[in-house]
Amino acid sequence: QGQLVESGGGSVQAGGSLRLSCAASGYTYPIYYMGWFRQAPGKEREGVAVIYTDTGSTYYADSVKGRFTISQDKAKNTLYLQMNDLKPEDTAMYYCAADWRTTCGGACFTPGRYNYWGQGTQVTVSS
Repeated sequence: QGQLVESGGGSVQAGGSLRLSCAASGYTYPIYYMGWFRQAPGKEREGVAVIYTDTGSTYYADSVKGRFTISQDKAKNTLYLQMNDLKPEDTAMYYCAADWRTTCGGACFTPGRYNYWGQGTQVTVSS
């Protein structure tokens, strides 16, 4: 059974940057799309950014467009999330997610479209 392991979280001041990583291992079949989600205390988990691993197509939530960049290194089986100009409202636990289906069918920001999840990494942004 495969696993996803996130790293790179931490505490930064507003305006700062962080880069999250998600290392995928143990999957014996292709992973066609991966995403980053976040969940703040008392709030629902929300999609932040998604990438189709075969085409490199990317999608972003409106709240992070222009500030966050999702990317991948196929040779390292690693997904990244570069986060710039961080804001206090970005504070949350960030999760990496993946699925074996070939498309997220227009529901790429819906947690239910992903079968595999990492354990999360905490991002805290102070004002």
